[in-house]
Amino acid sequence: MVGMIWLSVVFNEGERTSEKLSLKSSDSAEIQMYFEGKDIGYYKIFMPEFSGEGVFVQILDQNLNIISDGPVETKMSVGYFDFEQSGVFVAKITNLSNAQMNLEVEFGDTNGREMIIPGIVTLVGGLMIVIASYIKLRDYRIEQPDEKIS
Repeated sequence: MVGMIWLSVVFNEGERTSEKLSLKSSDSAEIQMYFEGKDIGYYKIFMPEFSGEGVFVQILDQNLNIISDGPVETKMSVGYFDFEQSGVFVAKITNLSNAQMNLEVEFGDTNGREMIIPGIVTLVGGLMIVIASYIKLRDYRIEQPDEKIS
């Protein structure tokens, strides 16, 4: 429990930005954010009025090189990408449908480097639960009823 709470606190301390967007057919929008060092970034896209048609997402570095791209065709999607150096990164979202689409987009840093110790604590806690359960169940016997009960 301690490890899981610690992991959630570390994740929530990460830098992030969020915006509500309204995109017309074939329209695009960009969200920029400065990322520090080498880590893992993420984007979360939520389409409250999802009608089966999605958006196309591209993550671009400061030199406008594509780091990650792909379509999002579900009501909510989370994607992750690695960044190797500090700089301004851009999430470019393009509407693929023929109708106007409302989106909620979150773009940020996962603080993955700071999750190593809480992850180890969570792993050790899980192993302790498995070992304790094995020790309790190792000598557990179920009594069988006598065959000649009248």
